[in-house]
Amino acid sequence: MADSSSSPSVSASDESLEAEARCCSSSSPAPSLHDTVDFSRTASDVSSFSERSVDLSGPFGTAAVSKLIGGRGSPALSRLSMKPRADVLDRRGTEDEMELVKERFSKLLLGEDMSGGGKGVCPAVAISNAITNLYATVFGNCHKLEPLPAGKKTMWRREMDCLLAVCDYIVEFYPSTQALSDGTRVEVMATRPRSDIYINLPALEKLDAMLIEIMDSFQKAEFWYADAGTRSFGSGTPSSSPSTSFRRSTTTHRNEDKWWVPVPCVPEGGLSVAARKQLRQRRDCANQIHKAAVAINSGVLSDMEVPESFMALLPKSGKASVGDSVYRAMHSGDKFSPDYLLDCVDVSSEHEALALADRVEAAMYVWRRKATASHGGHRSAQWSKVKELAAAAADDGGEGGKNVALASRAESLLLCIKHRFPGLSQTTLDTSKIQFNKDVGQAILESYSRVLESLAFNIVSWTDEVLFADKAARK
Repeated sequence: MADSSSSPSVSASDESLEAEARCCSSSSPAPSLHDTVDFSRTASDVSSFSERSVDLSGPFGTAAVSKLIGGRGSPALSRLSMKPRADVLDRRGTEDEMELVKERFSKLLLGEDMSGGGKGVCPAVAISNAITNLYATVFGNCHKLEPLPAGKKTMWRREMDCLLAVCDYIVEFYPSTQALSDGTRVEVMATRPRSDIYINLPALEKLDAMLIEIMDSFQKAEFWYADAGTRSFGSGTPSSSPSTSFRRSTTTHRNEDKWWVPVPCVPEGGLSVAARKQLRQRRDCANQIHKAAVAINSGVLSDMEVPESFMALLPKSGKASVGDSVYRAMHSGDKFSPDYLLDCVDVSSEHEALALADRVEAAMYVWRRKATASHGGHRSAQWSKVKELAAAAADDGGEGGKNVALASRAESLLLCIKHRFPGLSQTTLDTSKIQFNKDVGQAILESYSRVLESLAFNIVSWTDEVLFADKAARK
């Protein structure tokens, strides 16, 4: 679930993993889709109001989630079995549901070209768009910490089951033996689920179920929400407690650009100690799920092929891409500090940070391409192999060694930018990879992890809003 950090491997049994991962056992004009659904990789801008709880054990503790954040070869992930979906059509109960399934598969086969003229997108892009659009339909209007309506929950599980059914048929071959009737054994090529799907898909489904259970756990809560139209009055009351008031300071909302978002309200004096502790535990649980989804998404994107269209548009030199000042800082001296370089560069907004990330990433691939050519490698050669060749020939002081060093420094600078600006949207390269990707398995893993990442972030953000209101009420 990848490029990002990994947790220590887990040696617990499958039963204990299942038990600990069950994190939810306790109890005006309409905005546009672009405004309501944000798929950017973000961290909550109000996380400072979520005070760390002392005891994070129990069903919402982070230990349960951290077992799902291991590396791509993590034993905890590899032991999660894939759920068979071969009978997905046979398990549909009514004719209406059968027709819905037929419609979904037909659109995927047509590549979203309803004319049937063969001008549609490839299956990978079609299924990626289908998962993204399904998420927007089910969760696009969710702005509260409350259970997902039963109809939407059923739609999400039913249609995701259909879209994920194709993974049962994405396999890889491996040598095996087969016993014949006379007792002799012959070598055959058997099939098994492709390794990336076998590792990541069960973990994503586990995270999906945990997020739904977190939302379901807010069936009975001490807080409530005031409609967006009541914000200017500075008070809101739940229907069950008409006498409960709400201070004006508590209604101060920090997302005034999204005026339609409901305002969380808490009783005068704030939440109870138990409710506040449970809320923080749920927040920490969702935050760990967010990290796990980011890890999977980053790993899948890194495995996708770089599109030819992206390589064709690269500048001739990395210096022209990053600019003179950044190039001098990267080129001069034996020691390089990406943090110090970012402190010296004027990056005051996420828009400027994204532009800098695009330029640095483009320069990184320019230098990689030159280093690959200098060491006689093909342009599709693995970068790790190129670096090994460059290390072996480091004493020659040639151009290839310099390009390898610059590419490595550009990579560390890019990671530093993403770390300093966790709310950064996908770079131009990531967007191009998704657009031109033709691998159906990678498309499913990328889109599924991306929408779960968005949902987990939203839950963290909504929780922080309630904690902010609670803090304001206790002043």
